[in-house]
Amino acid sequence: MASGQEPGFRESVNLLFDRAARHMDLPPGLVEKIRVVNSTYTVRFGVKLRGDIHTFTGYRSVHSEHAEPVKGGIRFALGVNQNEVEALAALMTYKCALVEVPFGGSKGGLTIDPRQWDADELERITRRFAFELIKRDLIHPSQNVPAPDMGTGEREMAWIADQYHRMNTTDIDARACVTGKPLNAGGIRGRVEATGRGVQYAIRDFFRHRDDMKLAGLEGGLAGKRIVVQGLGNVGYHAAKFLQEEDDCLIVGVIERDGAVVNDKGLDIETLSGHLRHHGGVAKYPHGKYTQNGAAVLEEECDILIPAALEGVINNDNADRIRARLVVEAANGPTTAAADEILRKKGVVVIPDMYANAGGVTVSYFEWVKNLSHIRFGRMQRRQEEARQELIIEALEKMTGKTFPDELRGGFISGADELTLVRSGLDDTMRGAYGTMRHVWHARRQDDKDFDLRTAAYIIAIERVAESYKSLGL
Repeated sequence: MASGQEPGFRESVNLLFDRAARHMDLPPGLVEKIRVVNSTYTVRFGVKLRGDIHTFTGYRSVHSEHAEPVKGGIRFALGVNQNEVEALAALMTYKCALVEVPFGGSKGGLTIDPRQWDADELERITRRFAFELIKRDLIHPSQNVPAPDMGTGEREMAWIADQYHRMNTTDIDARACVTGKPLNAGGIRGRVEATGRGVQYAIRDFFRHRDDMKLAGLEGGLAGKRIVVQGLGNVGYHAAKFLQEEDDCLIVGVIERDGAVVNDKGLDIETLSGHLRHHGGVAKYPHGKYTQNGAAVLEEECDILIPAALEGVINNDNADRIRARLVVEAANGPTTAAADEILRKKGVVVIPDMYANAGGVTVSYFEWVKNLSHIRFGRMQRRQEEARQELIIEALEKMTGKTFPDELRGGFISGADELTLVRSGLDDTMRGAYGTMRHVWHARRQDDKDFDLRTAAYIIAIERVAESYKSLGL
């Protein structure tokens, strides 16, 4: 890549992949097989709306089928195109491999602005798009399992799941055809906030290691750390909310599509989110300073910058002016390959998207398993756990002659419900993946001071995909 040249999203993913592959001893043919997208299906369909036929274009890309089903969200946005979908599908492959979720990578999208359509119109569009994918097994519990992404949520996933069931009335595992559904449609507790919760866990893991913090020029705990968040959608909102309420971080800046709002003493995320929902932007928010130039706030001095919306927001034009010590990629592909090189040379530590953004697919995996097992997590063992803990308390009381404190009794006895188990599983997944990632990072840094966390993450993912293909005889 020539100096000053800005790669596109798909090219950035390939460049970062190639940089990691150069550190590995793999046959060139296997490297190529892992890199390329297996297939992309483009569909154009018409729906009669408002007295006229409107034609929509949608995509479903399958990057790798080294593990099945393949997994990846469906986004509704005007910017959806084939290159974007293929780049996101590739990231899904590497993300799933990194956090050891047994899926291949896929992604889908519909070129549409969902805000331009009423709910009943959007349902007809979504169902027709789902129909086109379902009849080609591009939505299927054992082959291709979508999830929410930008512009979609529980509602759209419920429509897709119902459409699949209507077309496959005897499939007992029909609910497993899609994840991110509402609870009453087979969803799982904790899925809505899973990606944002995963971002929080990723940052916590980083702050558990003093050596890692030192490389970013940070010290102390999370409390009081100054954070700028770009994008207050589902991921950015939950990440900011949890970091503020549970880790005592200061959210000093929030960037949205109409500008940004800053407050050195900290923004109340719940209040700001309510203002955003009601007014459609952050302008006129009364508890902070508004600026129309939101991009400039990316360059504000802070401890942690969390890009949580679109790809490519940190690029060749602004990377040199980024003053955050730690960048946590809550979005997919927010940093271009050119910008990544600049940040690395500046000594900015980046927690890469394939790790930081993995909370959603991890909990989607739990939901898929729940749908296939046809039983809620915790239902079989929760009361048994409580009874066992009660016996321990009784034994302690008999042995000591003292009464167990009432203020501790409830928490000690309580058995794990579904939400508790989901959070535990997500925390364990994020800790395990970070531990593996930082081990490679520090081992390779001994010989190459430019070696970073992103390259470590790619190496781990590529190795695991490579081993899967080798076991298949490739």
